[in-house]
Amino acid sequence: MALTKEVTIDKYEIVGAHKMVQCRVATVISEDGVELSRSFSRYVLAPDADVSLETAETQALCASVHTVAVKLAYRAFLAESAMELEGN
Repeated sequence: MALTKEVTIDKYEIVGAHKMVQCRVATVISEDGVELSRSFSRYVLAPDADVSLETAETQALCASVHTVAVKLAYRAFLAESAMELEGN
């Protein structure tokens, strides 16, 4: 009986005005090639995220959607949100 655990990013979604990259991680537990369980978790990469430790595929996707214009708009959004919080 050989148990194996495989963790992969199996789905990407580009969400919202600021092109957040949502990554779904699948964790599959198998015994002798037969899947016993599968679970999912997610994490989100904003335009200002450090993606240097992500997979090459994830880095390429982020580079294609997190353009300079998207990054500037996201920074402006964060600055505006911070000013609104300070004002309340």
